[in-house]
Amino acid sequence: MISVFLKEQTKQQHDDTEAKLQSQKIFDKSYTLDDYKTLLIHNYKLISRYEPQIQEQLKGYPELKLDLRRKIDALKVDLNNLDIETGSEAPTQNLENEAEAFGALYVMEGSTLGGNVIAKQLKRNPEFENVEFNYFGVYGENTGPFWQEFKSIIDEKISEEQYEDCVTGAKKAYQLLS
Repeated sequence: MISVFLKEQTKQQHDDTEAKLQSQKIFDKSYTLDDYKTLLIHNYKLISRYEPQIQEQLKGYPELKLDLRRKIDALKVDLNNLDIETGSEAPTQNLENEAEAFGALYVMEGSTLGGNVIAKQLKRNPEFENVEFNYFGVYGENTGPFWQEFKSIIDEKISEEQYEDCVTGAKKAYQLLS
């Protein structure tokens, strides 16, 4: 199953990204608003560059419900609420095919799953009492079901011949995120 293979093949990128974005500070309540702003900027780099490409590459898969998985608008609300400026840069690496798009979407959906945990933790931190978590709470109570649904679709649609391209897409996404 590609979802298991992706997790194994991108573990280092996942761990490096968590370290770079100081995820451990979220849980010990030493995470600052500036840390959070940096996290949002990194997510913006990923979402703004790859969400449109994923929408285009995977438009033939209505079961993905890509319109419901759009995150850019929620992210822009959070960036605006915190007065964060973002540049408009073109992607450094395009997603070359459907398998790469699925790989990048795997990282984005996994980040949404993790973002739900981040939002819950930061709500317990007094520094964030007036912060809204539109982006990290984008799916609300549907976060878990959306993740499970995505994993079943990717496991069904990605053939073994596409595994390497799928991993390449995930690694491209991690490069933008970290």
